[in-house]
Amino acid sequence: MRFLPLVYGRALGAAFHQTRGVQLQMCKLRATFTFCTHLTGDHPDTGPEKSNKPDPNVGEAPKVLSFRIERVPRGENVGYVFQKWMGEGFAVHKGDIFHAINRLRRLKLNKRALEVMEWVIREKPYKPKELDYSYLLEFTIKIHGISHGEKLFTNVPTEFQKDLLYNNLVIACLDKGVIRLSLEYMKKMRELGHPISHLVFNRLIILHSSPRRRKMIPKILAQMRADKVTRHVSTFNILLKIEANDHNIEGLMRVFGDMKKANVELNEITYCILANAHAVARLLTVCGSYVEAIENSKSGTNWSTYDVLIILYGYLGKVKDIERIWGRVLELPQVRTKGYLIAIEAFGRMGRLDRAEELWEEMKSKMGLKSTEQYNSIISVYCKNGLVDKVSGLFKEMKTNECKPNAITYRHLALGCLKAGLTKEALKTLDMGSKQITSKTLTKSTPWLETTLSIIELLAEKGDVENAERLFDELKKANYTRYTFVYNSLIKAYVHAKAYSPNLLRRMILGGARPDAETYSLVKLVEQFKT
Repeated sequence: MRFLPLVYGRALGAAFHQTRGVQLQMCKLRATFTFCTHLTGDHPDTGPEKSNKPDPNVGEAPKVLSFRIERVPRGENVGYVFQKWMGEGFAVHKGDIFHAINRLRRLKLNKRALEVMEWVIREKPYKPKELDYSYLLEFTIKIHGISHGEKLFTNVPTEFQKDLLYNNLVIACLDKGVIRLSLEYMKKMRELGHPISHLVFNRLIILHSSPRRRKMIPKILAQMRADKVTRHVSTFNILLKIEANDHNIEGLMRVFGDMKKANVELNEITYCILANAHAVARLLTVCGSYVEAIENSKSGTNWSTYDVLIILYGYLGKVKDIERIWGRVLELPQVRTKGYLIAIEAFGRMGRLDRAEELWEEMKSKMGLKSTEQYNSIISVYCKNGLVDKVSGLFKEMKTNECKPNAITYRHLALGCLKAGLTKEALKTLDMGSKQITSKTLTKSTPWLETTLSIIELLAEKGDVENAERLFDELKKANYTRYTFVYNSLIKAYVHAKAYSPNLLRRMILGGARPDAETYSLVKLVEQFKT
């Protein structure tokens, strides 16, 4: 289960307004992009926190045009919706289209959005402006590719070929991963005197966030300064997320320091990234201060922020606060399955099996059990507490519901077996899990890393150096070994095995972790086994 992400965008006001381009799912950066025409979450019907709001017009013709457009069956012409709307005496206004497009984009109904914009440009219910052509360009490239988008661009009336259209063209090219062409259009924008949006630079940073390309980020930021583009809060949030994903607390705080020097106003996403990074690093006092900041800065009823708060209060062991936030979640128009999974795991982390099981049964009765992810949530709770017997019944139920165990299922089960003292079964389960298909996203996710570390800690107690080292390599690939407590867990395996290794301290320092008092004490114990 990944941490929840948030990506916000804002509509065109004076030029380009705020866009929050970072997910709160704390395992990776978002792969898709926010365009300059995106809407923010402060709209009453279109923000991300309302994405699960039930249709208030079920059973009757919706009174909102966007809802009618969404309900058009696949393959049917969207023009019929507009004809019927106008036939009922309603006019098609810019606001209707703006609202519909942003909802369709969020629902990933790109083809439908393109049909809407083609109808607007063709039928002209109002005089199309630059924003309308920008929408048309965005979805043309998404559906038909860059070449069609470039051809469309040249056919747009000259008076609308301005900064908004150019910025959306560049972002659309970046969306397709075509960096060189995007840079060429940026060069042309400079020649024409069009301002480049911070959203463009945000996309470039995200595309260069992998370890192999990360050395280009300082150059991108330098170009941003040269183009006199102010670093937006979303830009800093992306930089913070890169460091957090890399488990680099020093780098994280360095970016945070730059953010404060630039007098950028922090938002709830900023605090969520900081709080989560410190929670994962087991710096819970610092995490707690940032959680307070989240509570003070959050605006509206944002389900994503509620999810993150529940996760963080789980780390902090604050049951009352989890109950308080969960109560607010229940007040939302619709409670998502993901919300239940997060709450179940949060209560399980604190050993509140009774509460976790209550929520499991509630989710089961209200939503049914349709995915392996649902089962993994309660399996993780049982396994963390060594209740393997309860898991066997869930496996039978999974088979009945045609939900196949995956890699994270077996990883949780291996932990449960070790907790129950079933070492041989645990090792067999690990081997079974290794045969499952895993992605980098999964193996770098916090739940996976923390479960793996828990297994290493139990293997260390048994002095099983071989298997502890094997799993330690997984953590090293995700840079999770930058934390001192991770290396200390490995050294404990050598202590309990009464085995000597001359390079433990050197490995630790070269791996980016700082030895502490416990490290030096453990290393001295290991040195006693030198022969």
